[in-house]
Amino acid sequence: MKMIQDFDFKGVKAIVRVDFNVPLDKKTLVVTDDTRIRGAIPTLRKIIGDGGSVILMSHLGRPEGRMEKYSLKPVLPVLEKHLGQSVKFADDCLGESAVSMSAALKPGEVLLLENVRFYPEEEGKPVLPETATDEEKKAAKAELKLKQKEMARKLAGYADVYVNDAFGTAHRAHGSTAVIADFFPKDKIMFGFLINSELAAMDKVLNNAQRPFTAIMGGAKVSDKILLIENLLNRVDNLIIGGGMTYTFVKAKGGKIGKSLCEEDKLDLALKIIEKAGEKNVNLYLPVDSVNGDKFDNEANIRVTAVDAVDDGWMGLDIGEKTIEEFSGVIGKSKTILWNGPMGVFEMEKFSKGTTAIAKAIASATSKGAFSLIGGGDSVAAINRNGLADKVSYVSTGGGAMLEYMEGKKLPGIVAIRGE
Repeated sequence: MKMIQDFDFKGVKAIVRVDFNVPLDKKTLVVTDDTRIRGAIPTLRKIIGDGGSVILMSHLGRPEGRMEKYSLKPVLPVLEKHLGQSVKFADDCLGESAVSMSAALKPGEVLLLENVRFYPEEEGKPVLPETATDEEKKAAKAELKLKQKEMARKLAGYADVYVNDAFGTAHRAHGSTAVIADFFPKDKIMFGFLINSELAAMDKVLNNAQRPFTAIMGGAKVSDKILLIENLLNRVDNLIIGGGMTYTFVKAKGGKIGKSLCEEDKLDLALKIIEKAGEKNVNLYLPVDSVNGDKFDNEANIRVTAVDAVDDGWMGLDIGEKTIEEFSGVIGKSKTILWNGPMGVFEMEKFSKGTTAIAKAIASATSKGAFSLIGGGDSVAAINRNGLADKVSYVSTGGGAMLEYMEGKKLPGIVAIRGE
């Protein structure tokens, strides 16, 4: 494995896996958030600046075959604007246009290939009727895996080196993310700057955290975060729980939660987490008060109660002022902070106060020298909505990939390059 900063791309064709899976306006198909495109620019500039040429691969959405609404064409003008130069486009990642345009690419030029997921072999998941037998499923999967290798081999043939800079898809063993690396010598594969920065931020939190280390876990379900919580209990000093998962813990402890979200089959698990935190001397913080609504709606009537005294017919939808004060105090004394998941129903303004307050508390702690890592859609949205992206240490582009890495799982797209 090479380090991109040490590699000279002069006269070299690099095929780069980027994550241009960006949101588009449904009517106009215009890119509505270009964060991921901007994230790839440093890697592309390095290759072009050295005198190399770039072939870009990405997916967009979950197409079933070739579907125009999932074309990468809308990415072109945004990419050209941020790169400051024109970008060529091949209308089929495996077609004749891709082959001939890649071959003709000159130093300093950039070519974007059409959506790699237009081919089912990219993901290696066969589309089969519900009536398919186990044997048919097994045979179809094996056949598609062979096609996936052929697809990866063909893509690899376009270039001299492979650069993976798509952290958002690093947890998938797909043709253009992991399998393609097999067709290059080890000194011709590397991560781009974006993946390197993602890994550095996560490794710092997991393996080199300054103390006190506080993890803030929010979101709807304990089951979504259980592996992450269990891994973090071996590492953190403080674990803050918020969001919908709060009420599973509260009910497990015998509290009254009204019609708040609760995973009835995870009550024992919640008690085990509480017990494990005690065994490992981790300070576990649950909300003390709850902002409740009489319906799941921004127009709901509001009532604030103790978190374990939610009235019948009401549901907890945000953390209250006392909880904000307590959580902010813990965050303010922390030297390392990991935040994944909102404190309430953040998309409704009426119930967004807790999440916003936590975002601001993290920014304040960061300004005093703490290292803060933010991941997960709603947490990232809260940071961005409040203009705090440059006030925290690192905002992950990963989502599911970050979650799996922090859980301690091996990500195929990372292992393919690192060779672990």
